[in-house]
Amino acid sequence: MMRWGYVGTVAAFGLSLCLSSLAASAEPAYVSVVREYVETVVKPMVNAAIVRKAIEEQNTKFGNVSDMDIQVLDNTYRSEIQAGGWQMVRHLLAKPVSRYLKSKQDDSQGAIIEFFVTDRHGLNVGQGTMTTDYWQGDEDKFLKTFATQSDEIFIDRAERDEQTQLLETQASFVIKDENGKPIGIATVTIAIDAL
Repeated sequence: MMRWGYVGTVAAFGLSLCLSSLAASAEPAYVSVVREYVETVVKPMVNAAIVRKAIEEQNTKFGNVSDMDIQVLDNTYRSEIQAGGWQMVRHLLAKPVSRYLKSKQDDSQGAIIEFFVTDRHGLNVGQGTMTTDYWQGDEDKFLKTFATQSDEIFIDRAERDEQTQLLETQASFVIKDENGKPIGIATVTIAIDAL
C-alpha cells in the first residue's frame, strides 16, 4: 500500500511539472489578437506596390553599404533628432511611401501608433512618424525576422506607454518581392487596447 502512495506522489509531481512547463511556454493572450490583426490588416497594406518598389530602390541605392556607413547614417539621424535639425527625418517623411504608411496609420483608428519599413540592411525606407533611430538591423525586430529568413511574425513583449498609458507591442515581419525573395521588414507598434 505504501508503494502505490509513493508511485502516485511521483506521478502527480511529474504531471505538475509537465503542466507548469506548458503554462510557462504558453504565449500571452494579446499575441494571438495582434498576430490576427497583422495577418488580416497590416500585411495587405504592406503588400502594396508602392512599398515594395521603395524598398527595392533603396536596396539598389545602398547595395553593399558598409557597416561603418550604416553607423554614420544612424548616428547622423539620432544626432539630428537630439539637435532638432531633422533633415533626414523630413526627407524620409516626405517620401511617397512614408505618406502612404502615415495614411494607413491614420486610418487604423488608433490601433497603429508607429509604422515603418526597412531595406535589407535594416535601414528605414519609409515611416509614418518619426522613429528614434534610422537603423533597425541590431534589434530583435530585424534579427528575429529578416536575419533568420523567418516567415513568422515577431511580436515583442507588451509594455504600457508612460505618456499615453496605452498597452503597446511591436510586430515585425519580412517583406518579400514578387518572386518571394526577402527585401526588408515592416514594423508596426500596435495599441493593444484599440484592437
